[in-house]
Amino acid sequence: MSPDMIFSLLLKGLLQTLHMVAVSGIVGSIIGVPMGVFLATSGKGELFPAPMTNRILGLIVNAARSTPFIILVVAIIPFTRLVAGTSIGTSAAIVPLTVATVPFIARLVEAAIREVDKGLIEAARAMGATPLQIVTKVLLAEAKPGITLALTLTLVSLIGYSAMVGAVGGGGLGDLGIRYGYQRFMPDVMLAVVLVLIVLVQLVQSAGDRLARSFDKRTRKN
Repeated sequence: MSPDMIFSLLLKGLLQTLHMVAVSGIVGSIIGVPMGVFLATSGKGELFPAPMTNRILGLIVNAARSTPFIILVVAIIPFTRLVAGTSIGTSAAIVPLTVATVPFIARLVEAAIREVDKGLIEAARAMGATPLQIVTKVLLAEAKPGITLALTLTLVSLIGYSAMVGAVGGGGLGDLGIRYGYQRFMPDVMLAVVLVLIVLVQLVQSAGDRLARSFDKRTRKN
């Protein structure tokens, strides 16, 4: 295979991967971040006490997170067909990627919010702030670096997951590596795919780390 053809395939696979990661990351964040906030603030004696709902949602999140991704992809094929109209291709791959992303983000956001100093919450309460104001003005503001790192980790994981969906016809770089690098015994294509994935992960991680540092008050003071 000529270098031009390999480049063309890599570019197409990269664009498909970026599309899958971007859409599933955005949709997953829209659902997962509020879910994580709720998990962190709905326990007994917390801002929005709903311990039973918190416990049930926590069990669902844990069950989804404990399911291996490749099994999840196969298990929700009927749901994927219902949403995307098909179970193969880039659009179909976005469905399981999003389903896997939501609980992942929820737990990471919950952990980031729980790391906020409890004294800040009590101080805000003493000043008459409502629970919603405490969430928006205190918790989310203070947890912004942690949430940024959580979303960065999510994007990095999504890049790996997007490569996995190539095994079931999901498109992207993973599909390219399997169809050409593995099934057609083209190690140069496989190597190129791996290198592109490594560079992509490094770029995302570096950008996320830099953004998190810009949000960190301690870093800015130094």
